[in-house]
Amino acid sequence: MRRSSPTPVSVPLMPPEMDALRSRPRHGESVAQRAGRAVRRAIASSPAAETAAVTETAYAIQQPVTTGRQISVTSIRGGAGKSTVAALLALTYAHYRADPVLAIEADPALGTLPHRLGAREVRWSGTDLAQIVDPSMLITDLTGYLIPFPGGGWLLPGSQGAIGTRLDIDTYRVVMTSLRRYFATTVVDCETLPAEVARTALVTTQARVLVSPATPEGVAATRSVLDWVGGLHPGMLPTTVVVLSHVSPDSGLDVRKATEHLGIGGATVLPLPYDRHLAAGGAIRTELLGERTLQAAARIAAEAMNRAVSRGPGRQRTGPGAPTAPGSTGRPAPDTHPSAAAPAAPHTDPSAPGPGHPTSYGAPSGYGAPGAYGAPVAPGHPTPYGGHPTAPADPHGGPPR
Repeated sequence: MRRSSPTPVSVPLMPPEMDALRSRPRHGESVAQRAGRAVRRAIASSPAAETAAVTETAYAIQQPVTTGRQISVTSIRGGAGKSTVAALLALTYAHYRADPVLAIEADPALGTLPHRLGAREVRWSGTDLAQIVDPSMLITDLTGYLIPFPGGGWLLPGSQGAIGTRLDIDTYRVVMTSLRRYFATTVVDCETLPAEVARTALVTTQARVLVSPATPEGVAATRSVLDWVGGLHPGMLPTTVVVLSHVSPDSGLDVRKATEHLGIGGATVLPLPYDRHLAAGGAIRTELLGERTLQAAARIAAEAMNRAVSRGPGRQRTGPGAPTAPGSTGRPAPDTHPSAAAPAAPHTDPSAPGPGHPTSYGAPSGYGAPGAYGAPVAPGHPTPYGGHPTAPADPHGGPPR
């Protein structure tokens, strides 16, 4: 496919002198908070209940898919924590799932998703890839244009950080439709509403996450968005997860009343607690996140995946790999390590390709074609949890990344 622009060069995300401004990363919880939790756990914890909750969450995140699931993340205003939530989702899916995970930055105007996922420099953007991607390409070709992030996932930046960069609808559609067959889970960090790409993402992805600041003003604005979404298409609300993002230690918000106010039309409302590590900005290091933050991120990821697969909270999957209620019996508890995410028998998906069309994850013949999840992959394919291979050379004439 002809490229209409020259091969881009790598650009650092941050000038080298800016590194001196960043302080040493802190743990998400203070020493006193961690000590207090340890005491409470020793005195009044319920190991059985905790194990059941972790098991249910793991099953939901790891449930198999037959076509790529795309989850959009947006908000009504900047500073709500949209890119932070998108990065947490991408890291969680990459950690738990054994199939390819992609994070796309569809907010190119100085977005922070590459920073949050630990990228040091960017080269290829979504606009560049839209001019290159071809149906004959293998996933090993594509990963040469992507940036690996911890856990085994891949990142497609929206730009090289230039002010005024825009992502048009046609480019967004080309990227999303072309990459869906290669990646089981895609998290899209959209522009804030009511931007055109964000509105398009809301109606074209299988699930959507709407991030609201944990303030009365943020809750009021997010409720207006939910009313608008419900008027546009009532069936979208059951596949919507609202995240109340706490950006300060004490927001003064009544979370219970805010949840009641936002939980309309089947939308689920979940909190993301304040975390010192997240509040400091920069790359997210999961080993420094507070335990409550890790639990909240896993629950948000599980709820979003349930809705992306089942198209609503009332039609969740059943059978092998489906989430089970806490305390249920009849199946062994899964290993919550990512390598335990084994695919189960596929179910019928209305968006699956028809006869004669290459299926999303396994039909094209030939060595190195995208295989069914759990099947051996060709050399150079991203290993889910063992790091990334060296990126291949640009198959269209450019030098390696």
